[in-house]
Amino acid sequence: MKTLKCLILRNVRLFFKDKAMFFTSLITPLILLVLYMTFLGNVFRDSLLSGLPAGVVLSNELVNGYVGGQLISSILAVSCVTVSFCSNMLMVQDKANGTLKDLSVSPVRPSILSLSYYFATLISSLIVCLSATAVCFVYVASVGWFLSVADVLLLLLDVFLLVMFGTALSSVIHFFLSTQGQISAVGSVVSSGYGFLCGAYMPLSQFSIGLQRVLHFLPGTYGTVLVRNHAMRGVFGEMRRVGVSEEVTEMLGDVIDCNLYFFSTRVSLGSMYLVLIVSIAALIGVYVLLNILCARKA
Repeated sequence: MKTLKCLILRNVRLFFKDKAMFFTSLITPLILLVLYMTFLGNVFRDSLLSGLPAGVVLSNELVNGYVGGQLISSILAVSCVTVSFCSNMLMVQDKANGTLKDLSVSPVRPSILSLSYYFATLISSLIVCLSATAVCFVYVASVGWFLSVADVLLLLLDVFLLVMFGTALSSVIHFFLSTQGQISAVGSVVSSGYGFLCGAYMPLSQFSIGLQRVLHFLPGTYGTVLVRNHAMRGVFGEMRRVGVSEEVTEMLGDVIDCNLYFFSTRVSLGSMYLVLIVSIAALIGVYVLLNILCARKA
């Protein structure tokens, strides 16, 4: 345990000491927040107002809260995974510069090495993502706060699970990488494509039925829907309190993916948590198995 702790601390320190790697991880959610506020805020606002029945009028604070909830849920759903990929670059860098070979010939077991990379990535990613979550909360508080204490705690739980998912997924993928060029290629693909695949950049309801069914098999989709539900629950509750009908709020929930349907069957929040947790456990199991097979081969 002492060796594992030392290696974890070493990896975390190297991550925060590497200004390029740390800056890349931290700037991603901040850039997304600015871009969403600048370009997508009005799109979300117009979508809401055009979807309301005639005669239904919402206050500016409620409209801004609706837009803010969508913005932060999209940002957090993407950042928790993309930041994990950036944080886990250290594992590949150690392969590329030969550090891993030096560690392998030391009396440190391969299982300890692999666990140290996983937990260090998890800790570093959580620090960055929780900082981004705090910024998102400040933004929501400035435009329209409708989150309850339970919503805040559940959002933090969602962030933790998504970071675990991103760390496990990146660990499996990075296991097969060994050069700086491969790191850059994978990082570019994940940064540009993951937001679309998980439904953060564009609601799944905007995709074709066939593509929706394919994306419903991806665990990241369920993580996005969980974050969106907890970011928007207070807004929908306030809408119902001021007189908006249940049918209208359900329709809005369908449009922005607060409600997810797997082959026409509505998926409960508990089932979403189960899918995400099982996926995390499976990916960790694959990562452990890969390291065991690699150690035996060596």
